[in-house]
Amino acid sequence: MSYIPGQPVTAVVQRIEIHKLRQGDNLILGFSIGGGIDQDPGQNPFSEDKTDKGIYVTRVTKGGPAEVAGLMMGDKIMQVNGWDMTMVTHDQARKRLTKKNEDVVRLLVTRKSLEEAVRQSMMQ
Repeated sequence: MSYIPGQPVTAVVQRIEIHKLRQGDNLILGFSIGGGIDQDPGQNPFSEDKTDKGIYVTRVTKGGPAEVAGLMMGDKIMQVNGWDMTMVTHDQARKRLTKKNEDVVRLLVTRKSLEEAVRQSMMQ
């Protein structure tokens, strides 16, 4: 997915609902993120053109809440509980995902395989 900063983004998205796992006082999501507008996009292994400053899933814990919900490494997080995640810092994204008063996180993600499937169906 490519985009021009300041222009609307067109993307094929999938909804994923993660129920956080409670371990003592902690709520566990079971994944890690990378990226953000304050990070070097050249270091992002999931950015095709190395200019994308989006928030990406960099790790998914096997058997954890995120994997059970269908989240995959490399997914780009577009929204968290209705909040736009396309122009946020890494810390803003982390805080939005780990709010203590939210037991469920509703994501809109995009992934390369979703876009390819839509492209293939349009060519038939």
